[in-house]
Amino acid sequence: MSATLSENKAPLAVALSVRRLVEFLLRTGSIDSRFSGFDRANEGARIHRRLQRAAAKVHEDYKAEVALRQEYTCDGITYTLEGRADGIFTRDGVPVVEEIKSTTLPLEEITENHAPEHWAQGQVYAAIYALQNDLPRITVLLTYFQVDEELTVPYEHTYTAEELDQIVQNLLHRYAPWARLAADWQEKSREGMRQLAFPFPTYRPGQRAMISEVYTTCRDGGQLLCQAPTGIGKTMSVLFPALKALGNGVKGPVFYLTARGTTRAAAEDALNRFRTQDSSLPLRSVTLTAKDKICLCETRECTPEACPYANGYYDRIKDALWDALDDTTGALNAAVLQEYARKHRVCPFEMGLDLSLWSDVIIGDYNYLFDPVVRLQRFFESKGDYLFLVDEAHNLPDRAREMHSASLEKASFYQAKKNLGKGKSSLKTALSRVNDHFIEWRHRCEEAAAREDARFGQTLFMPDLDESFDRLLTRLCEQLEIWLDEHRDPSEQHSELLQLYFDARAWLRVAETFDDHFVLQISAYGSQVRASLLCLDPSNFLASDFSLGRAAVLFSATLAPAAYYKDLCGLENARAVALRSPFPQQNMALLCAQSVSTRYRDREKSIPAIADYLATMVRAQTGNYLAFFPSYAYLDKVYDNFCERYPDLAVCRQESAMEEDQRAAFLERFAPSPSRSLLGFAVLGGVFGEGVDLAGDRLIGVAVIGPGLPQVGARQEQLRDHFEQTRGCGFDYAYRYPGMNKVLQAAGRLIRTPTDRGVVLLFDDRFVASEYLRLMPPHWSHLRTVYNEQALQATLEAFWQMPATESSEL
Repeated sequence: MSATLSENKAPLAVALSVRRLVEFLLRTGSIDSRFSGFDRANEGARIHRRLQRAAAKVHEDYKAEVALRQEYTCDGITYTLEGRADGIFTRDGVPVVEEIKSTTLPLEEITENHAPEHWAQGQVYAAIYALQNDLPRITVLLTYFQVDEELTVPYEHTYTAEELDQIVQNLLHRYAPWARLAADWQEKSREGMRQLAFPFPTYRPGQRAMISEVYTTCRDGGQLLCQAPTGIGKTMSVLFPALKALGNGVKGPVFYLTARGTTRAAAEDALNRFRTQDSSLPLRSVTLTAKDKICLCETRECTPEACPYANGYYDRIKDALWDALDDTTGALNAAVLQEYARKHRVCPFEMGLDLSLWSDVIIGDYNYLFDPVVRLQRFFESKGDYLFLVDEAHNLPDRAREMHSASLEKASFYQAKKNLGKGKSSLKTALSRVNDHFIEWRHRCEEAAAREDARFGQTLFMPDLDESFDRLLTRLCEQLEIWLDEHRDPSEQHSELLQLYFDARAWLRVAETFDDHFVLQISAYGSQVRASLLCLDPSNFLASDFSLGRAAVLFSATLAPAAYYKDLCGLENARAVALRSPFPQQNMALLCAQSVSTRYRDREKSIPAIADYLATMVRAQTGNYLAFFPSYAYLDKVYDNFCERYPDLAVCRQESAMEEDQRAAFLERFAPSPSRSLLGFAVLGGVFGEGVDLAGDRLIGVAVIGPGLPQVGARQEQLRDHFEQTRGCGFDYAYRYPGMNKVLQAAGRLIRTPTDRGVVLLFDDRFVASEYLRLMPPHWSHLRTVYNEQALQATLEAFWQMPATESSEL
């Protein structure tokens, strides 16, 4: 590999973290999941704090997490190196810079020089500290902590300041071709983005306003909540101004974060449209795809023995990166990553992560920012000039709750002990003690259910951690680590115990963050017990995540009320805007069958009436229709009644746990220009309730049965209690707002283009109550009620006879 770029450019300025520099240049060997462990970043941080506290007791002047920053010039490039030394103290008059590394490598493999990048990190910190404090010599202490044995393995060397400076200069000289490669790309890409033109001849109504709001937020910093109706072109309306901000001085990169994989294609398509408009545009994007989906092996096992793409990964990755970065198309999606991975025999998932450091736009799941385990530590160890674009942001509060919650079941521990067979062992003892604790919990649940004031059956909620259980779980993890290290061959038992270890570690991680935003739930079901650490309010976590970037834009068709989303997303000072629909209001008939009650107590008697209304809607105009129900049970009952009484009408229904090909087959039935009507039965809030684009006459009617309130249960009531105590609006936060969001998302499957026409039929009188009307968007102001099927038929006949309106400036 050799640099192909001009050496005569003006001096370059490169900001670089010390860790990134040394790991990129010096890391060798293989990917090995056995030694990377679970939640290694958080576990490492805990170990660091533990060792730092111990060192501070020995050395009075011990300073932990010392921020260091220094400029160096090498080969015509001005580097700004920065990072944090784990510890700095003085011993026998000589300053010492300590670098701490935790590892699960066996003790005999923790040699002095097994990881040159570890030494180099300490050496660069020491060089900066010596330079800034005019020190003639300084010691670098490399402290390894072996996690399984809980032993420290220290190594140290003393260097002169000149020796350390030479080490830094050598590293920077080796990095120079990469620095020039990155700088050359950035110069070209930022100029291209500065000149970037909107890729359509005109703006849709409301689109220019959205673009302006997003650009201002990206340029000036801050947060924006943008409710933008279907059809306004949300993806383009956030990516275009974000790229323009990069072209006008914002460093970036842009993170386009999605709730599901299917919506990533919209971002890829928008970026490709820019590339099509200007084939010379330097715009590099990488799409991060889940490891299981992009893996090139039949069975994913990230060890050098099992995977040829993991074996020797770090020895080959620089050549692979150089090759990929020379790709002028710039679109590094899953297929492209797999192509380069095969060519260079490297892991496509890890290669995607490495390429993200060289990209203008990073497309991926929410996890990569918000999940404390999965997040991109290579970016988010500290604050940056990042732009966060959060698609379908109405999903974020619930997703964040999941990321910061954890659950365990008694059966997992009992079965693991049983599968270990006869005989005694420390692991079996640890499993037994955890299982016994679950039995104690079960007895407490039974006692709680017997009390007169019992609200939740055999379910307990506790405001505090059960510290005795966490101690048992910690000891079990120690034994699991030993067993997993001694039994490395893949087997069903190994997979079972590895998953149990991951689950236990997840619990302990969440336990460390447990406070009054959480609750401990214990539920018994016969002999089984399930324990959960539930995050009720994720706002503090999300506020911390958003603070890592320059700007955040959260956008969705449904972000009402804005105060609710600002609150739960931790964006107290965010600006909120709601844009009107770009489509003619009169192209959608919005009706409410308020005589039909869908309340739980009334559902049985409502079944025939709902079937009659649906048949009337379907017969009024030939086409495709979807009816959304609050549960599978309700759906099945209406479906059976409808099929029995209206056998001439074609139907299909959503099944629980449908595979991807089954979902695709379901949607394929909604073909354009149908010769006969089709009514699909689906679940509100399910896979067909949002993110589905059935434009034109592929869908001309949507029925929503009920206001979508979550089912009353122990967890939902706990949410209600928490937000009643903390906000004074528990029912709204736990039921009404989430329910109406599902309704609006389902109705949003209709009217996808300016020429679409269709009907939305709502069932339940609550839709015309003021508490629900105020949650409806402005373009729903024409809601009308119908009191029987005859009125519905007459209204729809009149609607379908009206000519379509082609444009609107609403």
